[in-house]
Amino acid sequence: MFSTVPKPCIRSISNRVKGLTSLYNARSCTSHAGKRADNMKKNMTRYRFIYPEFLPDPKIDFRNPVREMLERNDMIARRHQIDIPEFYVGSILAVEASDPHTPGKVQRFVGICIQRKNCGLRANFILRNIIDHQGVEILYDLYDPCIQKIEVLRLEKRLDDELLYLRDALPEYCTFDPNMEPEILPEDGDVPVNPIKVKLKPRPWLERWERKNLKGLQDLGLNERFYERARAVATPWEKYDLMKEYMRTIPEEEQNEILGEVQSKLQKLDVTKKRQKRKRVFVKPTKLA
Repeated sequence: MFSTVPKPCIRSISNRVKGLTSLYNARSCTSHAGKRADNMKKNMTRYRFIYPEFLPDPKIDFRNPVREMLERNDMIARRHQIDIPEFYVGSILAVEASDPHTPGKVQRFVGICIQRKNCGLRANFILRNIIDHQGVEILYDLYDPCIQKIEVLRLEKRLDDELLYLRDALPEYCTFDPNMEPEILPEDGDVPVNPIKVKLKPRPWLERWERKNLKGLQDLGLNERFYERARAVATPWEKYDLMKEYMRTIPEEEQNEILGEVQSKLQKLDVTKKRQKRKRVFVKPTKLA
């Protein structure tokens, strides 16, 4: 004889199963939401360094929310027309640009990025190279319509935020072959930091580099009086001045709001870039028979 289970027990068991499944689904949804939030935070931190020109000028005199929004839309529209890759101060670039004084011709310049400054449509960068024993520097506007192509030949960072001291350095530190081939890095890897120490020429220099607190310079070989003067004019207490720090930077909440506004558009650009790269790499096989 088989024992029969009463209907109230079956209903209670089914209700318990439904409750467990709903609890499991809620936990899985919360875990997925947590992963999405973590990915968004990682993208925010990445975008803060990859796209610094999208953040506005911290000076209050130059702030204008309407102009900043219009500039961000123009910058994204420009990025749909030309591929502006990720690069930092210390990266070696090749820029192809048309010269308005020589119509129909395209000039290509290879050099190391020694400075990247300004924001919005005014963002620019400086490339430096030694050509025929003469230092040559070109300042490019990042969103200049004359620029036709920006290619990263070597993606890397340096120990300092600016490399203007290469103007007083030995020529071998900023001499690069114009026909240099690009170096390929893994996509998901971190950007390498070049720990090289630069040796400067003997004085006189363009600036007093001993007062700049630079990490990428070798021993300057100066007398003690130069360092005493540098310590006398230094202002180490400014890093503890919260008001000055607030005026010099943009609050993180405002940065997240601005980057969140353009995040979806920048992600679409990244996806289209990867698809274009795959199309270029793929070679259609020929028929053997």
